[in-house]
Amino acid sequence: MTEKKAKPAASCASCPNNSKNMICMNESGSSHRGCPTVSRKQLLERTNKIYDDPGTLDFAKQASLQEASCYENRHERPYVMQPTKTRILEIMEFAEKMKFKRLGLAFCVGLKKEAEIVNSILETRGFKVVSVCCKAGRTSKDRIKIEDKDKIFQGTDESMCNPIFQARLLNEEATDFNILLGLCVGHDSLFFRHSDAYTTVLAVKDRVTGHNPLAAVYLNESYYRKLTAKAERGDD
Repeated sequence: MTEKKAKPAASCASCPNNSKNMICMNESGSSHRGCPTVSRKQLLERTNKIYDDPGTLDFAKQASLQEASCYENRHERPYVMQPTKTRILEIMEFAEKMKFKRLGLAFCVGLKKEAEIVNSILETRGFKVVSVCCKAGRTSKDRIKIEDKDKIFQGTDESMCNPIFQARLLNEEATDFNILLGLCVGHDSLFFRHSDAYTTVLAVKDRVTGHNPLAAVYLNESYYRKLTAKAERGDD
């Protein structure tokens, strides 16, 4: 029996073509060995059928309309992209497009001040906001078998972050759309997995860069060279 030839792993991030010459952007563009546009056509065909569902179709359509609305003067030729909207404005406009009224705000207790401001902005816009911080419920880290040496504040009964409780609470509150603000790596993943409602991210946590994680990416060849220094030395 002939074995199926293994498809190359998708590797869009390693595509050698610029955006104008990528086959996913231009019908006459080029592909590379790890290009899923070329190698995963059957999967693409099956996937695109999901958009036949009316709810999914409307959500995707409104998301695309929102994307376009974030750029001004699109009628100009030649067109140079002119972005105009902040993330929080975009979230509110999209929620309005979808006629979402009840928004969930799941935030890190370390960003409580920011959460207060976001909550106020959303309510001023006319939304009903249900908010829950990561420490809600005061579940001990002992519950997930964290030893004292692995606590942030050693020698205390430290409360764990509980993103599953955050998600389940917002499920029970029947929120239309959830917004994440500053949840830790991993905790955000648990929230996504357990949330019934669609979820978007206003900001992610980065304790060093003031919650701007791309700073380390942009500076990876200078101030944050330590991110790749080990690989450059050839260390294991």
